Amino acid sequence: MAAALRGSRYLGGRFIKHVGFTFVSTRSMASKTQVGFIGLGNMGNPMAKNLLKHGYPVIATDVFPESCKELQELGAQILDNPAEVADKADRIITMLPSSPNVIDVYTGPNGILKKVKKGSLLIDSSTIDPAVSKEMASAAEKMGAVFMDAPVSGGVGAASSGKLTFMVGGAEAEFTAAQELLNCMGANVVYCGQVGTGQAAKICNNMLLAIGMIGTSETMNLGIRLGLDPKLLAKILNMSSGRCWSSDTYNPVPGVMEGVPSGNHYQGGFGTQLMAKDLGLAQNTATNTKTPVPLGSLAHQIYRMMCARGYASKDFSSVFQFLREEEGQ
Repeated sequence: MAAALRGSRYLGGRFIKHVGFTFVSTRSMASKTQVGFIGLGNMGNPMAKNLLKHGYPVIATDVFPESCKELQELGAQILDNPAEVADKADRIITMLPSSPNVIDVYTGPNGILKKVKKGSLLIDSSTIDPAVSKEMASAAEKMGAVFMDAPVSGGVGAASSGKLTFMVGGAEAEFTAAQELLNCMGANVVYCGQVGTGQAAKICNNMLLAIGMIGTSETMNLGIRLGLDPKLLAKILNMSSGRCWSSDTYNPVPGVMEGVPSGNHYQGGFGTQLMAKDLGLAQNTATNTKTPVPLGSLAHQIYRMMCARGYASKDFSSVFQFLREEEGQ
């Protein structure tokens, strides 16, 4: 069993205070083994911070060195590439943008599997094609390691507050070991089945999320054109049968809610380009399983158009702005 083979090496730490929370002392960190973290973007950075907050020494890397600076200041050890991380840590979490990135980080020239230790637990929280997750699991198994897919839901806010939902696929016997780490970063950790089922759950969730965000944006836009105050309309929706996450937690209309991307020129959050990618994964799997997804297909087209019209780096809730511009407002 992989769990029985994991080491107990310790990365020396120090007592650090930083913006709102305190990290534990060296003594308590010594009782927890090092965790590797690869991919320190909008999601990975706060996830890695929460591991530090819970006393885990973190060894990290990212293709963009500037992304590592903040975590290094908080006590993490920063290395040059994934292979170096795998050489020092036998529990590794990856959070990457797409299937090609995952393939490169695991199997590339400086990939994890070049130096992975037997018995290592590899947890991928990227949202990718379930088939790629299965390929990575097979490659890891040949090296004596265990791979699990554990994509997340909740966005940057939940990543920062440690309230993500993890959808986990892999060997059930390893779920407890994975759950120990994931509980530091999430409020819900759900076992879905064998490798690839976590990705399946995430793809389904994000297809519904995109459809719901487009519907909320259309509804809010129509109400505004009919003379309704957007805050009043949102209040009515959220106490009525039209209520959904996109209306009550992540409203796409600027000025309706604070602390969401629509209130910050659609900066931060979950990028339109990433949503288009996830919808593409949903389309591929729907085609392969001969599953009709007409609304999912239309949502994919809309988000692809948005990427072509300059919205790629904006939060996916900017579909509201896109619709307003389409009508000439």
